[in-house]
Amino acid sequence: MPFLFPLLAILIWAANTVVAKAAAGVVDPAAISFYRWVIAALALTPFCLPPLWRRRAEIRPLLGKLLVLSLLGMVLYQCLAYYAAHSTSATNMGVIGSLVPLLTLLNGALFFGQRPGRQALLGMSLSLFGVLWLLGQGNPLALLHSGINPGDGMMLLGAASYALYGLLIRRWQLPFGPWLNLYVQILLAVLLLIPVALNADSLAVPAEGWGLVLFAGIASSLFAAYCWMRGLATLGAERTSVFMNLMPLCTALIAVITIGEPIHGYHLLGGGLILTGVMISQFRPRVRPALVEGA
Repeated sequence: MPFLFPLLAILIWAANTVVAKAAAGVVDPAAISFYRWVIAALALTPFCLPPLWRRRAEIRPLLGKLLVLSLLGMVLYQCLAYYAAHSTSATNMGVIGSLVPLLTLLNGALFFGQRPGRQALLGMSLSLFGVLWLLGQGNPLALLHSGINPGDGMMLLGAASYALYGLLIRRWQLPFGPWLNLYVQILLAVLLLIPVALNADSLAVPAEGWGLVLFAGIASSLFAAYCWMRGLATLGAERTSVFMNLMPLCTALIAVITIGEPIHGYHLLGGGLILTGVMISQFRPRVRPALVEGA
């Protein structure tokens, strides 16, 4: 059952959003951001270092692009999520993360001149209203007075950076295969996060925090990535991407069950509007093949 691979990836990533919230009171966000990618790098090194060494001459000219991808997809997106968890809920984080497909359309229009069609614009408008409803906790006008919660703002910025990451990785088509590509980006993320880690209040991880760090470093960074790549290989990009729409629902359910987060009406309405907008923007009607005359 090929659909189990992307479904499992979504469940792991949703759980990792809850892990980020649970870690907020246990591990410094800079520390878990750094250790996560160190653990992932150590796990991949026995398998990926030999091909990296053999292909080092090919990789060297593309290090600039790989550095940009690492900064957008691993440093900014993931690091901002850990900081956001200190001032927003896991449910909000999951719902805002579901905006990535629409932010991809917006980034494509801003940076690459890709004009969205009417259907995409309708979806974007509906999702935008859903975001305002969610951030204003059912009263969008309240944002004019109180502004956006810092955690929600960081998640929006992180989602925008990940949307740009997705656009660039598709445009650049780096010729190293998914695992080697991932490994180089992880190594660069470790280097980029060293200054962040050095400025952390504490790099200590208490005993109860190591499970959270290991889950982020192994399950979320590697196992979920493997499942997602298997989904892409067996189902194709379009059918696999639909599973992203399950992220906010899975995140909310896991947050309710594991850490007792309450679900409010504005979560349901705002999240529903966001998901409806995403689905409208992604919907592609099937084109029936033309009938051959005389057939």
